[in-house]
Amino acid sequence: MILFWAIGGALAALALWLVLRPLLARRERASVSRRTANIAIYRDQVRELDADLAAGKLAQADHERARAELESRMLEDVEATEDAAPRRGGRGVAVLVGVAVPACALAVYLLTGSPGAVDARGDHSAGSPAQIEEMVQRLAGRLRENPEDAEGWKMLGRSYAVLGRFAEAVDAYSKAAVRAPRDAQLLADFADALAMTRGEKLQGEPEQLIRRALEIDPENLKALALAGTVAFDRKEYAAAAAYWQRMLPLVPPDSDDARGIRENVDEARKLAGAGDAGRHAGIRGTVRIAPGLRDKAGPEDVVFIYARAADGPAMPLAVLRLRVRELPVEFALDDSMAMAAGMAISSHPRVVVTARISRSGGAVPQPGDLQGASKPVANDAKGVDVLIDTLVN
Repeated sequence: MILFWAIGGALAALALWLVLRPLLARRERASVSRRTANIAIYRDQVRELDADLAAGKLAQADHERARAELESRMLEDVEATEDAAPRRGGRGVAVLVGVAVPACALAVYLLTGSPGAVDARGDHSAGSPAQIEEMVQRLAGRLRENPEDAEGWKMLGRSYAVLGRFAEAVDAYSKAAVRAPRDAQLLADFADALAMTRGEKLQGEPEQLIRRALEIDPENLKALALAGTVAFDRKEYAAAAAYWQRMLPLVPPDSDDARGIRENVDEARKLAGAGDAGRHAGIRGTVRIAPGLRDKAGPEDVVFIYARAADGPAMPLAVLRLRVRELPVEFALDDSMAMAAGMAISSHPRVVVTARISRSGGAVPQPGDLQGASKPVANDAKGVDVLIDTLVN
């Protein structure tokens, strides 16, 4: 939904939106049908609860608790499309149109449709904006009584975002983030809502939240989309293409989402190609594993090869992901593989290249992982040799 409102940000973005409009129309009908079904189920369940209460089969306290649970599930259904809707500003908006089609459909429906008309029988109360607003207020009331409920704050933040109340969404997300600081999806949603309160600008604190989300989960779809947007808006087109390229394995390969992402990767690469002659060459070298440690790693274990500033922030500047079976391997790390906008290899004169075998497959080092690192080298060094020879304790 957030994306839909941002589409008018630039004429080029608007042109891409018009091209994809027929696709969105098909998705809109599917989204409304699913929402209608959910509303009908919700109403039936509420009627059953009310009937049991009237018949004396259910105590008042049990009735209220069950109804609260139903309302929570109803809110989750309304918000479900919001989770897949990373906002895009600027000329690269089409990639997020592709990824966030369900959210766009919900936006079109809520903005131009007639929510009360979904029930041909004339019962317009459940699932209407007023009903959703009432459920959101009830959730807010429950959180005042139980402020340590991180999941509740996340749901409240998403609900406010769906309603377009972004300042309140930011407040709810901030409370959730205090209680769940390593929830990558929460941080991405937080960044999106915060940007909406700042004129759809992702620079500054929203960008920092995106960066943290990717440190926790390098494969978070929404964080990758937003990071690509930041890079695209800064005209760091190679970095934008790299972020969006990392989204492709996370969506069905033959889906409309994948096609939209590929189109925007191609666009960013074409824009990046105009400056290829002066593009930074990056670092090249070889990663090997010490013979004595080879039996401590399985062939399908994940290998992360990344560069960090020798004197600077600890966040990786570029990352490559491989498998142990590919070792030894020749690697290349350059600005197109940046983990965050403004954090490129070319921005730091000396870097350290590290290779780590992750037994868990996660980006955060764990005991039992194997790793090795180079000495500090120039940011355009060739023939860098990295030997994985250390067990992480």
